[in-house]
Amino acid sequence: MDWNFNELEEWDNKICDLAKTKGLDWFPITYEVCDYFSMIGHMSYHGMPTHYGHWSYGKAFERTHTMYNMGQEGLPYELIINSNPSIAYLMRENPFYLQVLIMAHCVGHSDFFKNNRMFKDTRPESVVGRFRSAKKRIQSYTEDPTIGIEEVERVLDAAHAVQFQTYRYGQKRQSQKDLIAKYEEKIKNDETGEYKDFDITRVPLEPDYDILGFIIENDPKMPEWKRDIIDIVRDESRYFLPQIQTKIMNEGWASYWHYTLLHDLELPSKWHLPFLKTHNQVIRPHIGGLNPYHLGFTIFKDIEKRLGIEECFIARECSHDVAFLRQYLTRELCEDLGLFSFSEKRKDGFTIDEISDEEGWEAVKNNLFMNVGTNSIPVIYIDELADGFLILRHEYDGRDLELDHAESVVNHLNVLWDQGVKLFTIIEEDLWEI
Repeated sequence: MDWNFNELEEWDNKICDLAKTKGLDWFPITYEVCDYFSMIGHMSYHGMPTHYGHWSYGKAFERTHTMYNMGQEGLPYELIINSNPSIAYLMRENPFYLQVLIMAHCVGHSDFFKNNRMFKDTRPESVVGRFRSAKKRIQSYTEDPTIGIEEVERVLDAAHAVQFQTYRYGQKRQSQKDLIAKYEEKIKNDETGEYKDFDITRVPLEPDYDILGFIIENDPKMPEWKRDIIDIVRDESRYFLPQIQTKIMNEGWASYWHYTLLHDLELPSKWHLPFLKTHNQVIRPHIGGLNPYHLGFTIFKDIEKRLGIEECFIARECSHDVAFLRQYLTRELCEDLGLFSFSEKRKDGFTIDEISDEEGWEAVKNNLFMNVGTNSIPVIYIDELADGFLILRHEYDGRDLELDHAESVVNHLNVLWDQGVKLFTIIEEDLWEI
């Protein structure tokens, strides 16, 4: 180990002093040093200091640990969580120059967490306490002989299957009581006859995209322990959802600032080449895939060049990945990045559909929107309750559901709503019921 804690603190202070002059505004950051084994554990539990147990997290740990020991998978240089203060993990095995780069990178992440609008309802000041409380409550249910670990895991499995089927862009779910009041007012003031035949008894009165929220509200016979577990998963999904929606921006912003800050710091000459090598490894293109660090960093550098640093801060505050790409991904960038779209044909295997030229770049860009953030997750909503059955519909966007997965999700939903579940979708242009 070529560093000590006093030296890390000295460079952290240098980074923070410089970052303040650049206009960054972040949560205080608490750094914890751990070995590679502990880092794998933190990764498996999403970086949270405390988290309820579930077999999927153990599976993730064993897989990552095995792949790492076989030399087939590396570990992230850093891990930071959206909390106030932010908690970041530094691997003990990292060399000194890399720890400095990571601390600059973490300042960028924390600034993004604090200022991007998608994170405004994540309650970072209480997240560690909330997750600790959730762990204790779930542990108590597993130890309760009237419930037990098997029932708890059945409910967790089911809730995890639909945890991101919720409102995705900050909309607030309205309860049935609120909707009734809303539509009673519309009916009372209806002068055109639009609501003359409106069924005020329908449940829900509007499509409900928050599946877990609807189930919690509308099953009065559900035991409280089950309701609590579902609500825990629902609360956690709302905390993590903005990170899914801003992966390109968040990593691009952190990479932009570690590059900028370390460029302006007076680094020892022996660090220059290692820093540039590591930076290039982080933001390099990925063959056959999309590196969010590379795409985000490139776009922020282009915004700074064309529109100024002020526009970078506006984008950081106002956008999510889809809006960011829609506004700032130009034809020139598509060409420079070598972006193209492809698909798998049954007979021909993979084929290139469009390339980033004058005629195809917009199609490539639009195809990219469909595969970033939550757009890669199908949109399912609750349409109605019919004779106790929970009727769900898939918002079809041209992409068929994988039927095996869809059937598995419906089976999981039957654990949460035991009166029966039906899901309607489109498969090869025909209506399909699961």
